[in-house]
Amino acid sequence: MSHMLIKTLAENTAVSEEYESEHGLSLYIKTDSHKLLFDLGASALFAENARKMNVDLSEVDLVVISHGHYDHGGGLRTFLNINSQAKIYLQQKAFDKYYLNKSGVDKTYIGLQRELMPDNRFVFVRDHLIIDDQLELFSDIKGAKFNSSTNQDLLMESDTSLLPDDFAHEQNLIIRENGITLLVAGCAHKGIVNILDYLVSVKKVRPSHVIGGFHLSSRAAKKYEDPALVSLIGEYLKNTGANYYTCHCTGLEPYQNLQKIMEEKIHYLATGSQIVM
Repeated sequence: MSHMLIKTLAENTAVSEEYESEHGLSLYIKTDSHKLLFDLGASALFAENARKMNVDLSEVDLVVISHGHYDHGGGLRTFLNINSQAKIYLQQKAFDKYYLNKSGVDKTYIGLQRELMPDNRFVFVRDHLIIDDQLELFSDIKGAKFNSSTNQDLLMESDTSLLPDDFAHEQNLIIRENGITLLVAGCAHKGIVNILDYLVSVKKVRPSHVIGGFHLSSRAAKKYEDPALVSLIGEYLKNTGANYYTCHCTGLEPYQNLQKIMEEKIHYLATGSQIVM
């Protein structure tokens, strides 16, 4: 029986000076039947680190982009140039226009590269898609429990005005293999607790493992989520019994708070890290 292998190709930190890091996320996941990428980081860095980690990107058969922000899809052009066959799964709103509200005056575009459209390798997903018996995508999370205040500076274009981002463009991945049910989230802007609630209540799925950023920090505002809320999230996650691997937008201080509560049930993924399940 083979094991699932996960390599972190891009993340905000690195396991050693051998790897460059950036504000972004890219994971390589090898299963029995797939070599897939979940997110492509902010730049071509994921490809540099893939070489260092002995990942042949030309062999990747499938890509999932978690949502329409540059730090998860910034490497899209690089990937399309390296790999000629993989389909790229995006939520249907992923190429809409998204902005970061800096200091209340300065708005910065943080969306994907719209000039890459159209491309017949893009697969646009609505609320739910079963790709095969191993892979499933879902979005449309409605819950609002323990929502993070660090989303407040994120905006979306609606007609001609800018509104608070509703993160309808965010999708999550379930991977099932050898008795493992893995949930992979990019930033969990909708709230990792709400995503898990949805899986349990609507889909009757209880992940054994969870990987992703939990968006408990704001790089623009240079602030972390309220430690009291982080503690509530930590207690909830601990009670699920799953094993958690977090990274990217969780933030190092909130991670330390989660770890105090969750102990050996949570780990941090940095660029260059490898895990086997």
